[in-house]
Amino acid sequence: MTPIETQTLHPDSDGITQAVAIWRAGGLVVFPTETVYGLGADASNGAAVARIFAAKGRPAFNPLILHVADLESARRYAEFNPMALDLAQAFWPGPLTLVLPLKPNSGISSLVGAGLPTVALRVPATPLAAQMLAAFGGAIAAPSANLSGQISPTTAAHVKGGLSGRIDAIMDAGATTVGLESTILDPATTPPTLLRPGGLPAEIIQQMIGAPLASPGQTMAPNSPGQLASHYAPTAHLRLNVTAPQAGALWLGGLRRSRRQSLAHRRHDRSRRKPVFPPAQP
Repeated sequence: MTPIETQTLHPDSDGITQAVAIWRAGGLVVFPTETVYGLGADASNGAAVARIFAAKGRPAFNPLILHVADLESARRYAEFNPMALDLAQAFWPGPLTLVLPLKPNSGISSLVGAGLPTVALRVPATPLAAQMLAAFGGAIAAPSANLSGQISPTTAAHVKGGLSGRIDAIMDAGATTVGLESTILDPATTPPTLLRPGGLPAEIIQQMIGAPLASPGQTMAPNSPGQLASHYAPTAHLRLNVTAPQAGALWLGGLRRSRRQSLAHRRHDRSRRKPVFPPAQP
């Protein structure tokens, strides 16, 4: 992929105007929602949607989520049964995605749903995202703005570290508030099926519907976003039974020392003028 210049947009009227112009021209704009930052493109433009998959290195069989400004807009693209309508009215705008039958002649690129007859839809809760979507006037396909399989970004700096040079612009509005991907439900089943846990706790949904959520069956290919076996994986090295932390690494167990080992470790660190790790509690 040939690197491109990635702009940083400000969360004001000029920034929104620039973002909408890029979307309409078939470009990619990262924008913040209450959950994580999303990598957005015009969902009706197949070439633009294909750029999402290329920028992320995402497999084409993994569906994307449509983001729209409100429930009225969502009903232009998908069929809502009574349960889906109740859930949308209760939890939209918010961190809930519903997988619904795609309406015929919706105008949505088939790449968005990976060729499935359904589409994943949500209405983000942040005022900035709502303003951007309303100004665009259509649906934006937007998975998390990270390289495929890595942890979803909650700041613009996270996005730049993975996608700078691959996308047209990043709308920087600080850290997201929820910091976790949206919860995904299939409301076609009775009770609805939890396809992916996320920012809206299952307990709250269960209280609303008055029943436990169903669990998904085993499928060979994902029928909604977030179902791949390797998803949101950290890239840090994993260390077991370590004796001292190491920057940039995950660790499990270890860090227990005798008093003699702890004192020797501290003397060694002082002699090198390095930061001292406090001894672990027994």
